[in-house]
Amino acid sequence: MFYLSQIEHKLPLPPPRLVLPIREAIHMELEKLFLDKVIANLGLCISVYDIRSIDGGFIFPGDGAPTYTVVFNLIMFRPFVGEIITAKLISSDSNGLQLSLGFFDDIYVPAHHMPYPNHFVEDEQGKRKGVWFWDFNEQEYPIQETDVIKFRVQNVSYPQIPVEQPKESKPFAPMLVTGSLDHDGLGPVSWWCAEEIEVDDE
Repeated sequence: MFYLSQIEHKLPLPPPRLVLPIREAIHMELEKLFLDKVIANLGLCISVYDIRSIDGGFIFPGDGAPTYTVVFNLIMFRPFVGEIITAKLISSDSNGLQLSLGFFDDIYVPAHHMPYPNHFVEDEQGKRKGVWFWDFNEQEYPIQETDVIKFRVQNVSYPQIPVEQPKESKPFAPMLVTGSLDHDGLGPVSWWCAEEIEVDDE
């Protein structure tokens, strides 16, 4: 889920930072540039882990900021296909579920990756919001707002930035994780905890 990625970057250091020790100033500037940003094919930057080397410090004509060549490691969030992750439910509609890890919200479980067989019950207010149910052994198991959910990573993608975006569309997400619940042990943790208790009682 988390990886170290080594990057080399030419970094202009703003003059106000020059009052600080050079390593501290560069660390602060790297966090400003990369923290909570998505780098295509690398993932979401969680933190600057360390700085491996600092070279340069040249001031180019017409520029008051010295430029350094910095080699550093970033802690990146990049789940792999097949990984099992636990997340919280943040929305449920007829298209599927949206899940959150707290620091990352662009996790989607589409309807065709829900536990099968299933059905969806729209809430009274409509707007496609509602509750998904897994139909198993003539019982209905709901996926509720308070549930902690285990899902399997099906795909990680990095969409291109759209030239134009409709006003009613969702905010652009530079990294999307597609998940699945259609496998034993996946779905709300409460489903399987309850099953273990029933087995113990028997």
